[in-house]
Amino acid sequence: MIHLLRTHLTDPIEMGLVTCFAGVPQGFEGEVFRIGDYSGRAGRKRLYQELRERQYPIACIICSAEPIMMKWKWALGARVPAKILVLNENGDFFFLDRGHWRIALHFVLYRAGLTGSAAIPAIARLLFFPVTLTYLLLYAAFVHLRRKWRTI
Repeated sequence: MIHLLRTHLTDPIEMGLVTCFAGVPQGFEGEVFRIGDYSGRAGRKRLYQELRERQYPIACIICSAEPIMMKWKWALGARVPAKILVLNENGDFFFLDRGHWRIALHFVLYRAGLTGSAAIPAIARLLFFPVTLTYLLLYAAFVHLRRKWRTI
């Protein structure tokens, strides 16, 4: 991935890596920020401040199928003033901006299971959820009220 990014980006840029893993990726040359070193609210603020001070022009967020560091990715994307580059596990990437909103929408829909043949059952489950929740709440209320009524 690092080689792919270096070949597509015309200007040589300094890279930093925010990770939860102990090792460093092969071929990576730059500063490594381990989230274990930035625990608590004060630690997170310190990490955001350090990343802002380095003024990285691009923040690359790897969106793989696993939810590793998902909250960290969203928080860093929102708090670090850099252009967001979304990269998936296949090496496909796009910048998160208005010009690429259709790609971003398709990416989100695909990750949510709302594309292709999986879309109809997923949408049906989503639409039927309030009915199911209402039924379960009414059933629980009925059972508890009946139990109270019998003990009186």
